[in-house]
Amino acid sequence: MKIIDGKDAVLGRLSSYVAKEALKGEDFVILNCDWVIITGNKKTVREEFEAERRKIGSGQKGPKHSRNSDKIVKRAIRGMLPDHRRGRGKIAYRRIKCYAGVPKEFQESKKITGGREKKSKFVYVKELSKRK
Repeated sequence: MKIIDGKDAVLGRLSSYVAKEALKGEDFVILNCDWVIITGNKKTVREEFEAERRKIGSGQKGPKHSRNSDKIVKRAIRGMLPDHRRGRGKIAYRRIKCYAGVPKEFQESKKITGGREKKSKFVYVKELSKRK
C-alpha cells in the first residue's frame, strides 16, 4: 500500500499517477486532499466548478459534483480510469482511498510527497469545497 501526502500536489498529475498504478494492482491512500492544487486562473476554475454544480439544481439531469475535497480528488482519479463501472476499472477504483486530513492510523507511517512545483496561478481544492 502506498500512502501519498497530497499537500501542494497538482491534481491532474496526482490523479494520472494513481490511476495508472491502481490499474497495475497497487493500493493507494491519499492524505490531505484539502491541500491538493488545481492549476489555472482562480476565477475560471471556480466558475467551471460552480457551473457543473448548477446543472443539477436547474431541473437538468447531470453529474453530481460533491463539495467534499476528498470526493473531488477521488472523482478526478475516477475520470482517468478506463471504465469505473465494470471490469478492471471498478477493481482499481476500489483500491483508492482519499482523506481530507490525516487519520490516526496513518500519522506515523511513511508518506510519498506529491509534486512540489507551485505554479503562479492555482487554487486549493479546499477553496472549491467552501460555499460562497
